[in-house]
Amino acid sequence: MKPKDLRLMALLAPVKGQLERMREVLAEELRGDSPAVADMTDHLGRFKGKQLRGAVVLLAGQATGNMSDEHATVAAIVELIHLATLVHDDVLDGADVRRRVACVHARWDNQVAVLLGDLLYSRAFGRSTELSSRLCSQVLSATTRDLCAGEIDQAASRYHFEMSLPEYERIAGAKTAGLYAAAAELGASYPGGTAEARSLMRAYGWEMGLAFQIVDDCLDLMGDKQTVGKSVGTDVEDGKVTLPVLHVYGEADEATRAAIRDVYTRAGLAERAVALRGTCDLTAGIERALLRARALVESARGRLASFPTSPARAALDRVGDYVLERKW
Repeated sequence: MKPKDLRLMALLAPVKGQLERMREVLAEELRGDSPAVADMTDHLGRFKGKQLRGAVVLLAGQATGNMSDEHATVAAIVELIHLATLVHDDVLDGADVRRRVACVHARWDNQVAVLLGDLLYSRAFGRSTELSSRLCSQVLSATTRDLCAGEIDQAASRYHFEMSLPEYERIAGAKTAGLYAAAAELGASYPGGTAEARSLMRAYGWEMGLAFQIVDDCLDLMGDKQTVGKSVGTDVEDGKVTLPVLHVYGEADEATRAAIRDVYTRAGLAERAVALRGTCDLTAGIERALLRARALVESARGRLASFPTSPARAALDRVGDYVLERKW
């Protein structure tokens, strides 16, 4: 097992048993209804990745003293929704590789990938209706709505080099932070819990999730495909102006700004992210973006101070290090 996998295993040790149950539920939902669906969901099973969002459900439940018999199922539902977003995201981004295997749309086609993502959403919400409380369905339906709106807003903001930083964070938050926020909120509040714990954990998840997205933006610009384990450079190819580029563009002279716009928009240009690195020095933009990610993580950690000291609370604190230091 690779060192990064061992590190993650140690981080999630406080909820090891519940994680195993979560994975059992997830495997049940990934079983195919037909040979064609089974082939696709079997392929999708290789995308299991970090499963950090599901783990946050369980850690938040344990840290707040709110763990129930249904938490593992709630965590699996969160992971199903995340898998659905990955399948759809890869279509939107034109990515070819996800976790070192071919994306669904690359192995089959866009039509199949969209339908498979829809199938996963339906299974997630179908499973949520079997729970004793409607809270999971309510929180995740609102989260999914906001996620889709965030994707639409991002598509409408292509080539927007003068986007404000609050607007960037609003869109990035809707796309990514919202599901982390929902995971932490459900961990603390499903099916009960205090209003204070629910609010604090939701804020924790939002800030950790936004930091995760900022790091992801940096990896897409500067990361190595083999290390990251998925296609990189897709943001520039798709016209998405992420936080590091916003910082660089905002500080650049007009000649450099024109060169950056040209890299994003010139027809037929190959490997736009590589061309962007040759056009301008992204170092300062990356550093400022990571500084913001670190500030978000520190704020998220501060939310945990209200909860009793426990292995689960310590693990939630260490999630911040994992988010900031990850290379994949």
